Amino acid sequence: MGYKVLESNETYRGKILRVTVDKIEMPDGRAAYRETVIREKNAAAVLPVLEDGRILFVRQYRHAFRELLLEIPAGVLNDGEVCENCVIRELEEETGKKAGKIEFLCDIYPTVGFCTEKISLFFAFDLTEGMQKLDEDEFIELESYTLDQAIEMIYNGEIKDGKTIAALFAYKSKHI
Repeated sequence: MGYKVLESNETYRGKILRVTVDKIEMPDGRAAYRETVIREKNAAAVLPVLEDGRILFVRQYRHAFRELLLEIPAGVLNDGEVCENCVIRELEEETGKKAGKIEFLCDIYPTVGFCTEKISLFFAFDLTEGMQKLDEDEFIELESYTLDQAIEMIYNGEIKDGKTIAALFAYKSKHI
């Protein structure tokens, strides 16, 4: 089955993304149009497990939904940065915790219908105290829950973030 891009037009370029409208040839020869949000940099996220087994979360405002959402720490990779270094950095910046051990889980494509974003997911264990270093426009509340509480929060709509849900179920499957 073949698809071919016949033409591509950039319709928007912003600080972290750009948008294209592509004319593509479908397998049956007909033309169709697809809009694509191109995320300029990949991201990494980490599910931090505290010594007592609780999971550390960040609650922060997400303007697209006009909500304070409960999530695992995450961030965009700096130029040339590898995912492992990104999650170690983001964990300390957002939570004030340093990871003694990290474990790669998987890569996810959270919005395959129209966006090129890729997020690498990790677990973090053996946490020690570090120093929280929030960006000047970042306001984060820290919360911790048991795995069972967090899973229940998914089912009752309190946790809605896709990367967080994926990491929680992977952790439940792999470590419990």
